[in-house]
Amino acid sequence: MSHLSDIRARSTWRDLVEGQPQHLAFAVLLTAGALYFLIPPVEGSGLLWLDARQWAVLSIALAIAHQVIVAFVFRTQLHLNLVSRLLGDDDIRRWTLLFIPFLVLRPITVIMTGWADTVPIGLPPAVQWIVGAFLVALAIVTMHSVLKHFTIRRAVGGDHFRDEIAAMPMVREGMFKFTDNAMYGIVFGGLWGIALMFNSWNALVLALFQHAYIWVHMYCTEKPDMEWIYGTR
Repeated sequence: MSHLSDIRARSTWRDLVEGQPQHLAFAVLLTAGALYFLIPPVEGSGLLWLDARQWAVLSIALAIAHQVIVAFVFRTQLHLNLVSRLLGDDDIRRWTLLFIPFLVLRPITVIMTGWADTVPIGLPPAVQWIVGAFLVALAIVTMHSVLKHFTIRRAVGGDHFRDEIAAMPMVREGMFKFTDNAMYGIVFGGLWGIALMFNSWNALVLALFQHAYIWVHMYCTEKPDMEWIYGTR
């Protein structure tokens, strides 16, 4: 019996929803907080029929949809082998085709929010540009490490699908020399950089939401899954 098959033989229905009540609670609280701090821009301003606040709300909705879908796929695949049973050997490729557009839309919607925004952050422009450019550059370098060393197959949760992916060693190259979780810890910091460079208050609130909410996914969904996959249970 393979390692993933053994997990499926031992898991229960309760394991499918572990951490998800907390996920729901955090999603509600973070969304309420973000909506409270978003400021409507000057009337008549906007980009592609949406103002900055509307772009931010759209971004929040897409992020929630993304992480709910990921939680469903990760859990049903890990414990029930559902995606592989439905899609066969094409499972990871098709899942990647769904996963990646949602991921790409995160920085795009932050950019659109910042571009449409008329509400400034209020810090000195030089500070915002220097710090913002640094965070964006650091995120790009880290994303290169993710693509080169960690690989897309692992980034989309390939260890939930294949024993050989789950058996791969920890990545210690590129930015992973400095942190085990470069994707969440550094790449998402680039969203802060975008907001600073656009001098956009609403994009800054959105970046805070996005960065906090991805850690909710980490602790409510991925951490329990990793405990199963990497043998601490």
